[in-house]
Amino acid sequence: MKASGNKLPINLNDLLRQRTVEGERIEYKTGWNPDAIIRTLCAFANDFENLGGGYVVIGQDCDANGQPVFPPVGLPDYQLDKIQRELLAHCQLIQPPYFPVLSIEVVDGRNLIVLQAPGGQTRPYKAPEAVTASKKTWRYYIRRYSSTVEAKGDTEQELLSLAAKVPFDDRFNQFARVDDLSKPLMQGFLEEVGSALAADAPGLSVEALARQMNVAGGPSESPWPKNVGLLFFNETPERFFPGVQIDVVWFPKARAATVSTRRSSRGRWRG
Repeated sequence: MKASGNKLPINLNDLLRQRTVEGERIEYKTGWNPDAIIRTLCAFANDFENLGGGYVVIGQDCDANGQPVFPPVGLPDYQLDKIQRELLAHCQLIQPPYFPVLSIEVVDGRNLIVLQAPGGQTRPYKAPEAVTASKKTWRYYIRRYSSTVEAKGDTEQELLSLAAKVPFDDRFNQFARVDDLSKPLMQGFLEEVGSALAADAPGLSVEALARQMNVAGGPSESPWPKNVGLLFFNETPERFFPGVQIDVVWFPKARAATVSTRRSSRGRWRG
């Protein structure tokens, strides 16, 4: 799990108000509830629908319709270290171990812990029904709309069939190098979406910035860009993806058009 000093690669206010991320990919938790949170992290890691994982926001309450309530209830300062320690221990119970990116944010003077949970590289994942129980039972979990549910029957079999099938976006591209990612394009994106990371970007290397944005990964001695990084932050993505295309989908009642340059590993284009 990455250090809490990291900044989110998207605008926090837009995330909380579901302007840039669909509600089904965000889970709000008023307080630290390890059993439910670990199950949800497991579900995001499995990324059954290849949506790109999701986010868990701890310290943010919501109304009966699942919409965030402001100001958030927040987390007291004395709880922050305790939650991080327990989260690290509980994430090790996920099989195989899975660690989200953790960021501590302040909204309206209240502390929030935001967990960015991308699709995992080694799915399927299973987690204990209750990490706090002395006798643990592991289950597979997925997201169904805005809920975390246990994968059963045919759904479980389909999930198991995805073993070693990392979503297309999250796959490392071994025909490219991290330096193939364009730092100006990454910085421009961060500035456009209003990310707090934009202020730090000029002082970071391409690799460090790409890792913060989750568009590169791998061991420090052999980092690789991810497909999503090359699609968005390379001037000539067709070098790596022959026949690449951009699908534009207009939703008249939505706030803006959705532009897609992504293809899921299950062969469906997503807007």
